[in-house]
Amino acid sequence: MLLSSILVQEFAQEPAAEAHRGFNAGETIIEHVSNSGHDHPLIHLPSAFGIDFSVTKHVFMLWLVAAIVFIIVTWYVRRYLRQDRLIPSGFMNGLEAVVEFVRDTVVQPNVGHKWVNTWAPLILTFFTFILCSNAIGLIPLFDTLALLDRFLFHTSPDSFLNRVIHGGTTATANFNVTAALATITFVSIIVAGSKAHGFVKHWKNIAPHGLNPLIYVILIPIEVIGMFVRPFALTMRLAANMTGGHIAILAILSFVFLFTEMFGRAIAGIGVGMVVSVPLAVGISALELIVVLVQAYVFTLLSAVFIGMAIHVHH
Repeated sequence: MLLSSILVQEFAQEPAAEAHRGFNAGETIIEHVSNSGHDHPLIHLPSAFGIDFSVTKHVFMLWLVAAIVFIIVTWYVRRYLRQDRLIPSGFMNGLEAVVEFVRDTVVQPNVGHKWVNTWAPLILTFFTFILCSNAIGLIPLFDTLALLDRFLFHTSPDSFLNRVIHGGTTATANFNVTAALATITFVSIIVAGSKAHGFVKHWKNIAPHGLNPLIYVILIPIEVIGMFVRPFALTMRLAANMTGGHIAILAILSFVFLFTEMFGRAIAGIGVGMVVSVPLAVGISALELIVVLVQAYVFTLLSAVFIGMAIHVHH
């Protein structure tokens, strides 16, 4: 799927420019994983307070994933509630299994039975949204649109269809997105601790009681730094893992074009592609299927752990 997208981009180059520049693997890779907000915004909006509010590719993907999750889940739940037999089957059975797994395996062991119904909806929302955002990046939706536009539609460069094919489709590979999710976790930690112990007592629990006052001079700054390290770790882990897989696949597929240029023959690139690039890309894609699930689980698990640490203070 990524190979088709590279092909579309390379075929779309002007012959003179292609002869002058050749294939730029780094530029092609960045084009396929970037937000493409400045060069190809989907909807132009005015700036406010120095911030460009134009709708970019990743913003569009956030809206798309949110709409898909909301429509599918709402439709199946309402259909399930209208039935006379409240025994789930099919998709609803799978959805119920996911809800129970997140509630009973991820949330309850960390926040406790008393708070499980308070924080399970947030953690479940994290898991569902991140999983769907990760997974949709593996589906060649826009690569297919790019091929159709190249060989069938022939739309203008300024059309919405032509702009939407640029940039990455995995919104969770954007550090701004993962930082926003981690910020929600950060605020939730404070809210959870305040609800369980009171606002003042929550901040007092930042360090153990009864120690020598001189120890607090060192301990409190370390604990404060730790508060910000947790959401930072969540931000970097998710975005880096989702970006790294796509970059690896694109870099391996770039061998096809690099060897074609190096030897001046298409057969050289095709041979490398068949023997090396395609098998390796397929293997990494299979690994990405596991990463999609694991990273959604890790983010939600660590969020539940951090919230539980604020509720059940242990030093």
